[in-house]
Order: sequence, then C-alpha cells, then structure tokens
Amino acid sequence: MELLLILLLALSLDLLLGEPPRPIHPVVWMGKIISFWGNLAPAEHSQESSKWSQLTYGAGMALLTTAIFASAAYFLLFYVNELSPIAYIIVGALLLKPSFSFRELRRTALDVKTLLADDNLKDAQAKMSALVSREPRTLERPALISATIESVAENACDSFVAPIFYFLIFGVPGAIAYRVVNTLDAMIGYHGKYEYLGKVAARLDDILNFIPARISGILLVIAARLCQKDSRNAWQIMLRDRGKTESPNAGWPMGAMAGALRTRLEKAGCYSLGEVNTPLSHQLIASGVKLVDTSALLWVSLYLVAGVTYFVFAA
Repeated sequence: MELLLILLLALSLDLLLGEPPRPIHPVVWMGKIISFWGNLAPAEHSQESSKWSQLTYGAGMALLTTAIFASAAYFLLFYVNELSPIAYIIVGALLLKPSFSFRELRRTALDVKTLLADDNLKDAQAKMSALVSREPRTLERPALISATIESVAENACDSFVAPIFYFLIFGVPGAIAYRVVNTLDAMIGYHGKYEYLGKVAARLDDILNFIPARISGILLVIAARLCQKDSRNAWQIMLRDRGKTESPNAGWPMGAMAGALRTRLEKAGCYSLGEVNTPLSHQLIASGVKLVDTSALLWVSLYLVAGVTYFVFAA
C-alpha cells in the first residue's frame, strides 16, 4: 500500500507541478556527473587498446553512476522509514517523480503542434530540441511532425512506462537506476565520438527497455481501440515494422503509433514505419498525444487494480 501511495503522490506532483527546478533536478545532476566522468575518459585513438580502454571505462562509468544514485535513494528511504511511514511516502514520491516526465513530454509536443498550426516553423524547430536528438533545424514541416509523433510514442516508454515498471519491481531505487541508465544512453550511447565509451550504457538501456517497450506498444494498440483509431492496423504495423529501427525497442511503440494513426513515420536514411494513408498534419500530433494519454492511464490503472487486489487478498 505504501508503494501505491508513493506512485499516486508522484503522479500528482507531475501533473500539478511538472518538473523540479533545474538546480535541484536529479536528472540534471545525473547529467553533470556523467559529463564529469566523460571529461576524464581515455582519449580515443585507432589502436585496439584504446578501444578497450574506452569500453572498460564506459562500463565502470555506467555502473558507478547508477550505483551512486540508486544506493543514495535506498539508504535515504531506509533512514526516513525508520522515522515515519508518512515521511517515507512523501520522500519516496519526491524521489520517484523525477524518474518520469509525462506532463513535460505532452506539453512540449502540444507546443510544437501549436507553433506549426501558426506556421511558426523556426520556433517549432527550436522547441523540438527538447524532444529529439537529431538536428531539428534541418527538418521541414512534415519531418517535424513525424519526429514529434515518433518522440511522443518512444518516450511513452522511456519517460513513463519503463520507470514505473522498474518501480513496481525494485521500488524507488529501481526507477532511479533506470533513469540513470537512460540518461547515460541519451548522452553517450550513440555512434561516433562515444562509439566505445557509451557502448555498455547503450546495451544496458536496450536490455532495460526490452519488456517496457513491448508493453508500451500493446498499450498503444489498446488505446487506439478506446480512442476509436485503427487498433487492428496498429497491431499489424507494430509487428511488421518493429525491427526497422536501429534500436531493438523503439519500433514497438512507434510502429503501433504509426499504425493507429494510419500514417507513415520516418527518419530519413534510417527507417520508415507505417503506410501513407493519412497525410502528416499538425492535428496528428494531438491525436498521438491523446493515444499516449490513454495508454498512460491504462498502465497506471493496471498497477492500481493489481496493487489493490493484492492488498485485499493479503489482508
């Protein structure tokens, strides 16, 4: 029951207040520590020994950063629980909230939609930098719409389903550990400069998102049915196109979204999901946000029903 109350309070904080101020935001501090470790990393050279040095350093960097934040949360909650159950719930919710970011995700996507509706392409491109890692200034209107919908679908997993999934299994430290790994992947888990330094972080992120991504895809299919979208097409496109993305996980929620909206979502030169039945328009962003809203409500409802049922029968 304490976990249920922690989750409900954390969700309330997210919906009512949004993100904590940057100076005290745990994810900001995760980023600072990751940057600090990165500045101390072995220099990249073509020699094989340099690659192994970066790979080993990156593995230690990922494990140490995760251990620092997860253990700090664990011991703080252990101490607070000894003082007061009420304090434990409040502190637990305050620690859990930064591990997910639902209000900010939907707000940013809807801001992009509004800017595109006003034909303000430049400001829409600037706003997109909060959603995608690709360079938004090179994206034209259809690509901006597609990238926004893709990001909303993928982040339904990364920013909501996955943190709560690990909270259910390992409590608040589990959610925080997931957020550390996801932040590591976002900062150093890509090709190029961090090819070897970020490889372990990228693989850890793939492993941790394996189940949540598939849950997210299924939730979007169910949400499509509830929102009177094409749930059958969502299921078919998800299964058909799930392997087209470089990530083994991103194609599940993005494919389901493309199928539900009966449109094509694509990143030039990387992947193309779905079919062009519905042209990309700014109104589709609002439809995508509505699907994610519904899938999030389903996810929380499933947990609450399971938690209450367990509590009733355990009592």
